[in-house]
Amino acid sequence: MGEIVLIRHGETTWSASGQHTSVTDLDLTENGVSQAKALAPLLARWDFTEVWSSPRKRSLVTADLAGLEITAVVPDLAEWGYGDYEGRTSEEIREENPDWSLWTHGGKGPGGETPDEVAARLDRALAEAEALLDRGDVALVAHGHSTRVAAARWLGRPARDGREFTIDTASIAALGYEHGRHAIALWNLTPWAADPE
Repeated sequence: MGEIVLIRHGETTWSASGQHTSVTDLDLTENGVSQAKALAPLLARWDFTEVWSSPRKRSLVTADLAGLEITAVVPDLAEWGYGDYEGRTSEEIREENPDWSLWTHGGKGPGGETPDEVAARLDRALAEAEALLDRGDVALVAHGHSTRVAAARWLGRPARDGREFTIDTASIAALGYEHGRHAIALWNLTPWAADPE
């Protein structure tokens, strides 16, 4: 049985600064390009039958630089819709709303998604990917919050539990099985962690 391999895109200016980035289509930074290229040897251990990407440029470019051939662009893999919070940091948002947490309150205004809405889209993507695992591994190239929600949902937990899974830019996680049950097989593997020299 294969694994669902989650790949977070490389660094952008906003991921580096902590600004929430969903629909804003940013390029990778120079560091992000290097990060994405460094993923290639780590990904060689899997036999991908499908490679799905979020429609955002930062995910598409990361896949290409990592040597992956995208087989489908899947809108359900897009980042959490922040709505009016797009481009703002959590600290800035809490200045006007001290109790706010993305994991419980979600985005705000038009385009802002609730945790349940994000969970519903990731559930669809995971179910479609899991149906293919008897043929090999499936890569999902996506974003920080969406991959964290995917991990929580794979374990049957609510979207808000994604807050317990931090994930770096240009990192790899694998969703698999242990004794027939969903399990996290690998989490937050970066090229740096694989080769700290």
